[in-house]
Amino acid sequence: MTIPQPPLAQALAHADVLFERAELETVIADLGRRIDAALEGERAVFLTVMNGALMFAGQLALSIRTDLEFDYVHATRYRGATAGSDLCWLREPQAALAGRTVLLVDDILDEGHTLKAVRDDCMKRGAKRVLIASLCRKLHDRCVEGIASDFNGVELPDRYVFGYGMDYYEQGRNLPAIYALKSD
Repeated sequence: MTIPQPPLAQALAHADVLFERAELETVIADLGRRIDAALEGERAVFLTVMNGALMFAGQLALSIRTDLEFDYVHATRYRGATAGSDLCWLREPQAALAGRTVLLVDDILDEGHTLKAVRDDCMKRGAKRVLIASLCRKLHDRCVEGIASDFNGVELPDRYVFGYGMDYYEQGRNLPAIYALKSD
């Protein structure tokens, strides 16, 4: 039995805009420049965490001038819900990672379970280093130990967020801004 999900319009009526598209585009361009400087011309594997990072990753890739090899993983803890559970691998990396730098790209660093698992998997595959780029990071004290973004765009309050790749019950990923549900 499928449980009906609240419509996106209902969420938008009870949400605040945190970051508009123009501001996010400026932030992403700056991230690209910073990543170029860190790579120093080294050809890295640009590894996108699907589905959430899709919008961010496309823009970020166009902001990086260093040549990159592209791949993606699909690992999730949410699967359409608002709270995470066990990690589910839908697609593992296909590119050879041994001896290489991996630029792991995700939409949000919230608690960090997914990013930590993917980063650790990259290291097990022999990556010499894994740099993490996130569009946003939530401000709270629940992040798993040992995980942080090397490059982060914006900081968010500890509220349910959606838009710009992040979903509200698998809706609204294509919204051109980041929204947060109002606190009760």
